[in-house]
Amino acid sequence: MSTTFVQDLLREHLKTFTPYASARRSMSGGNLWLNANESPYGRSYQVATEELNRYPDFQNKPLNQAYAEYAGVTASQVISHRGSDESIELMIRSFCEPGRDKILICPPTYGMYAISASINHNETVAVPLRANDWQLDLAAIEQALNAANGAIKVVFLCNPSNPLGNPLQEADMLAVIEMCRGRALVVVDEAYFEFYQETAQRSGSVSTVSDTVVSDPIVSDTKLTDPNLQTSVSMLRYLPEFDNLVVMRTLSKAFGLAGIRVGFTIGSVALVQALLPVLAPYPLPDMSVQIAQQALRLDDRLKTRQDTIEIVAERNLLAPELVKFPWVEQVHASVTNFILIQVRNADALMQHCIAQGVLIRNQSSQLGLSQAIRITVGSPEENIELLRVLASFQPATEEFA
Repeated sequence: MSTTFVQDLLREHLKTFTPYASARRSMSGGNLWLNANESPYGRSYQVATEELNRYPDFQNKPLNQAYAEYAGVTASQVISHRGSDESIELMIRSFCEPGRDKILICPPTYGMYAISASINHNETVAVPLRANDWQLDLAAIEQALNAANGAIKVVFLCNPSNPLGNPLQEADMLAVIEMCRGRALVVVDEAYFEFYQETAQRSGSVSTVSDTVVSDPIVSDTKLTDPNLQTSVSMLRYLPEFDNLVVMRTLSKAFGLAGIRVGFTIGSVALVQALLPVLAPYPLPDMSVQIAQQALRLDDRLKTRQDTIEIVAERNLLAPELVKFPWVEQVHASVTNFILIQVRNADALMQHCIAQGVLIRNQSSQLGLSQAIRITVGSPEENIELLRVLASFQPATEEFA
């Protein structure tokens, strides 16, 4: 089969399509991986292999029940599937008519929302976050919704933000959900929720996390920006009030299970019933299900909590060290397991780190960002090695002129 023949058959809008540059797809090698927001802590699990000749369940009831109990919802509100990415695809394929409907995002944000829409031949309406505080621009969102005349069917909100690391104001998210009531679904991506929750609890009260982050000497340097940190409570508690609210969760981040690709979509029972017919017949391999079930047991959840505490503590130690480098212009305050910094020359820093075997993520192409690097928080030993490599970076002299 010739290349020309394949290209002729390809759907027209995919002929010039640019795929998502995931951390593993865009970079390889290295001995210190700090570019994919993975947990530095792995864990051993036991799996049974005697029945791998059988297909797995369409929806494993014990797994969905275990996550429902963890999230504080009912099992009838939960769908399990291949990471959060399948949730994004599922929402778009189910509710957006190809070539007609649209999604709305608020960049800088996670790239897969727009990628999945593009694959399904749906337009993405981008309403940037306010540049002065990286919060939702409510007036602009309402204007975009009105201008679309009902074509916007799904709104994606990343909370906490990837790549910024900050949380969105809860009142603003509720305002968006309210303005979308009856005309669009609002999907809140809570991939980094556990780190946000721990950040709030370290302040002593979820209602005072903003004051703590601003006043804590660990993160009070003038190069550190306060993104109006506030309450760390999941939007799940608003599900009874809004039938257009959907929450995405994953085991890839705080649970340290990126390799098994398990995520969850949580919403109303009506939403779950609408999505199930669209879901692949066997969305999760049996071994992934077995490991996920073990990870959701109480003793394993306690280990996950301990790992989360360690990562948040390491983040708070790493941030002020990053401030000290003269080529760092800004360190964004974070409630996640990563830190976004703005530097004099992002490309030069990337090349230096790659040459030293350290993989970090260049976010400079994101709308609203410039010379921006995202660094995953590693283990204490990994962070020490990171700082050693960064200390040896010598930018061109003219950058300081």
